[in-house]
Amino acid sequence: MSLKLRRVLMGTGIALVLVVGVMALKPGSLFVQADAATDYQQLQKFSRVMEMVRRAYVKDVSDEELIDGALSGMLSSLDPHSTYMDKDMYKQMTVDTKGEFGGLGIEISAAEGGIRVVSPIEDTPADRAGVKAGDLIIKIDDELARDMSLSEGVKKMRGKPGTSIVLTIFRKGNDAPLEIKIVRAVIKVKSVKSDMLAPGYAYLRITQFQERTASLLKKQIKELQKRAGGKLTGAVLDLRNNPGGLLNQAVEVSDMFLDKGNIVSTKSRAGKNLSFDARRGDELNGLPLIVLINHGSASASEIVSGALQDHHRAVLVGTKSFGKGSVQSVVPLNDGTAIKITTALYYTPSGRSIQATGIDPDIEVEQVLRKPEEAPESKRPLVSERDLKGHLANGNGNKKKAKLQQSKAEGPSDAMKKRLQLDTQLQRALDLLKGLHALEG
Repeated sequence: MSLKLRRVLMGTGIALVLVVGVMALKPGSLFVQADAATDYQQLQKFSRVMEMVRRAYVKDVSDEELIDGALSGMLSSLDPHSTYMDKDMYKQMTVDTKGEFGGLGIEISAAEGGIRVVSPIEDTPADRAGVKAGDLIIKIDDELARDMSLSEGVKKMRGKPGTSIVLTIFRKGNDAPLEIKIVRAVIKVKSVKSDMLAPGYAYLRITQFQERTASLLKKQIKELQKRAGGKLTGAVLDLRNNPGGLLNQAVEVSDMFLDKGNIVSTKSRAGKNLSFDARRGDELNGLPLIVLINHGSASASEIVSGALQDHHRAVLVGTKSFGKGSVQSVVPLNDGTAIKITTALYYTPSGRSIQATGIDPDIEVEQVLRKPEEAPESKRPLVSERDLKGHLANGNGNKKKAKLQQSKAEGPSDAMKKRLQLDTQLQRALDLLKGLHALEG
């Protein structure tokens, strides 16, 4: 079949579809007819431009490349989170949510002038190299990031484990751009981590919301209860630099600490509006809970933070969150590609949308990370009454039972002790927990 005949048939096919559509309309639907005519003109325009590129562009390009490029440009022009995914990207995305993938370990979004780092993922090459939430990537190796689509940027940064890449970034507060060399690795993201902050006080860390996050969190809470001698006094839930992940896992994690009420709702233009409510049962039985957030806390992290804050179930400590209050739907296509398109906004239980505004903590605490050599030194023990020779015993009697119970409760690991010396936000969270416990008696 000749190219000319193929074009005629294609145009006839489009025209037939439009004619049938117009015939089905009511006689007075003039505006809909006008829209159909406009759509046809736009399709003709697209066809002309595509043919012009095919004939006149400096090098030969396939129809597949042109269509992929058009789809990529169309979706990326909508908002920073809508994108076209080729076969490799879509396949990789399905692997990412399972917790193991190759690359640098950063969550990114489109931005003017480059690519914005939403958050580095904990214990990944990017995190260890010093990449921070809010950094603007302006060059990837020798190529300007502003000339790349988000999907192209992802492709550039991913590669064979062991190979290196140089990111040139602009960081607020720095006069000159920074060059950071990162060695790619297979990223194995441990979704949930835990430890004791002090006897009876649990530390729960979610790095990313993946397929089994809620079940892993529940398991680790039970393990910490055993370490605490059967009873916890309070907990810190650390969502700092958590770029988000699966919506259903954010709902399940929120539900673990709520007995009733709405968790989150979504409102869309075309699809069905959704609402998720909590079921009875609080894994901590109402114990004091502190949630740590910062500018790298986004999406699913903000769903959890917003739900617990609106229900007054937790005190939020840290700095304002990222402000991604939109929902993306992934639609697979027949050829193994897919589109990710923003379809809804989500709302916290009080009805607020945090899109582009973020969640404000109840207590704002800026992070001041000390270097190990700046950690406070242990002071020489002071002399008290009990150190004096011949001091009198107190009148409290023998508290063997209390001492035995206290001895059963494990304290923090050595790694946590070091972290507490350096992490000021975590220090304030623990102090607040202890204060709440003291008030409750």
